[in-house]
Amino acid sequence: MNKLALPIAIIALAIAAASFFYLQSSSDLVYVDVNKLLDGYKRTKIVKAEFDEKAKTMKSNVDSLLADWQKELKTYEKERSSLSEKELELKQQLLGNKQQQINNYQQAVQKQLQEEDKKVTQTVINDINDFVKEYGKKNGHKVIFGATGNGTIMYGEEGADLTDKVLEELNAEFEGK
Repeated sequence: MNKLALPIAIIALAIAAASFFYLQSSSDLVYVDVNKLLDGYKRTKIVKAEFDEKAKTMKSNVDSLLADWQKELKTYEKERSSLSEKELELKQQLLGNKQQQINNYQQAVQKQLQEEDKKVTQTVINDINDFVKEYGKKNGHKVIFGATGNGTIMYGEEGADLTDKVLEELNAEFEGK
């Protein structure tokens, strides 16, 4: 009798596991296209436009400084023959210092823009993640996967793709509807 107990237990376990997976609702396994959410979320467009405007202003400041330096350099090249050796040395040193300051400022601007871009992008991603979490709870989903287009989800039935529904509700919440 003990010899039959083990095979029967294994068969019962296999049947239980198979029935669990068979009876598991397919709506529990759903996904959203993260890139599509980011691109379609209206707040993303607003934040990006604000960031682009700020970046444009900061870059134009750098361009203005560079243009002034180039004018000074051209003036120096024209006046060079009439300057004494001491004046030449001083002017070269001033131009070199100014160029270094502009380069340092340009690097600082680029770093600041990268940090701000990362910060605003993360804020938008956090909004989306929080919304998807609440959406999942509200609609009874156990898991919502995020497809990013680089192999995280290779295939999903159309019915399992919640992207459009989530995006519609996300934008409605953002607009205060």
